[in-house]
Amino acid sequence: MSAAPDIASLARLFDALDATWPPVTQQACGPFELRDGGGGGARVSATVLRGAFDAEALDAAEVLTPARLFQLRGGQETLDKALEARGYRIKDPTVIYAAPVAEIAQKPRPVSLLAAWPPLAMQRQVWADGDIGDARVAVMERACDPKQGFIARYHNRVAGAAFAAIHDEIAMMHALLVETGFRQQGVARYMVRGMAHWAQEQGARVFALAVTEENTAARNLYRALGMIEAGRYHYRERAT
Repeated sequence: MSAAPDIASLARLFDALDATWPPVTQQACGPFELRDGGGGGARVSATVLRGAFDAEALDAAEVLTPARLFQLRGGQETLDKALEARGYRIKDPTVIYAAPVAEIAQKPRPVSLLAAWPPLAMQRQVWADGDIGDARVAVMERACDPKQGFIARYHNRVAGAAFAAIHDEIAMMHALLVETGFRQQGVARYMVRGMAHWAQEQGARVFALAVTEENTAARNLYRALGMIEAGRYHYRERAT
């Protein structure tokens, strides 16, 4: 059956992305939103255009954006071209995948996927192994409720960790990390299905995530689970 009627609009998906992975502060500069990510990565640090493009406002936003980093979403081609003309290069093209939560949710096997929030030391260690450090854990702590951390177990060993939060009936998955020795064994698949099961129990209707375009292994998994491409974004960055 077609998933389209049950998948949220792109605007709602971006709202959920922002609410479940929020910056420390946001400041308006004309139509631009300046963000302080507290070291939590590009998604919480990039300046975002919230209204109609204005070249003078872009001048002001550049002055107030030390990182020289902008996030470009659908329909913002004018800004994209303006930044390109100013010497900004494309960084991290990213795909948003989504699916009706009921189509991928599956109750995890006993003790195979444990829910833990605040995160336990073992979760933090898995994330740290994948360069998801304290600043990104702080992003999770700021995220809207309901939210949950997850620990995957495989053959009685910690195999992975992930985080999910829900906004406007949309569950967003973040920070999925499978330890190197457990990859290609189906761990990520049962983690996604188990997190979707949690989200469904919390009342979510849509399960979504963002993944870089170059991460083909993850994208193949999400497509195999029946998730569809719901949108894209990328960054423009200029060396300072």
